[in-house]
Amino acid sequence: MMEHTVKAFDDDIGELRGLIAHMGGLAESAIEASMVALRRHDLEAAQRIIDGDKEIDALETEVEKLAIRLIALRAPMADDLREVVAALKIAGVVERIGDYAKNIARRVPAIDDRGHIEPLSLLPAMASMATDMVHDVLDAFAARDPEKAVHVCEQDRAVDDFYNSIFRTLVTFMMENPKSISQAAHMLFIAKNLERVGDHATNVAEMVYYAATGEYMGERETGDTVPIMGN
Repeated sequence: MMEHTVKAFDDDIGELRGLIAHMGGLAESAIEASMVALRRHDLEAAQRIIDGDKEIDALETEVEKLAIRLIALRAPMADDLREVVAALKIAGVVERIGDYAKNIARRVPAIDDRGHIEPLSLLPAMASMATDMVHDVLDAFAARDPEKAVHVCEQDRAVDDFYNSIFRTLVTFMMENPKSISQAAHMLFIAKNLERVGDHATNVAEMVYYAATGEYMGERETGDTVPIMGN
């Protein structure tokens, strides 16, 4: 009976990890696709990203149901309980990352690069850095790897610095090209969304670290980012 209970619990934990991995993969893909839609001014692709966010929302609901069932029926203790609670919290964070992809896609119609807006070329590189953080932190969760979680947090400073660089570039661009102020403002919001993706990846990393070690991660150094209303 004990062996059966342990196997059932392990199976449920495996399913929980699988759901989180699937959510993360969809969120990563959505961020990447939003950048492609932005560069190509592809309104149909942008709409598919917006519509696809419902799948991430549905997966979050599945994670919540499974996590609650695990706690109620299996009564996990110590590190097992920490992992279940971490999965529950991580699902909420990944869902939010999906929302940022959706927010970027919603701004695609407002940005048309026929005028060759130079700062637009910087956003995909920043998006790549942020999605790499998401990918790495979900790998750390799957492997219960606290060292990899720490490494993800260390990457956040680079994303913050990238955001600051884009902010300065866009402000200069707006001053030199007053007719493009509206489009540049939308790009500022997109850059801020990507900076927040990096922040959320570090939040997940802290959860992974705690779930794996039972200790809280120390204070991490972050870059000084310029706030934008609507964040």
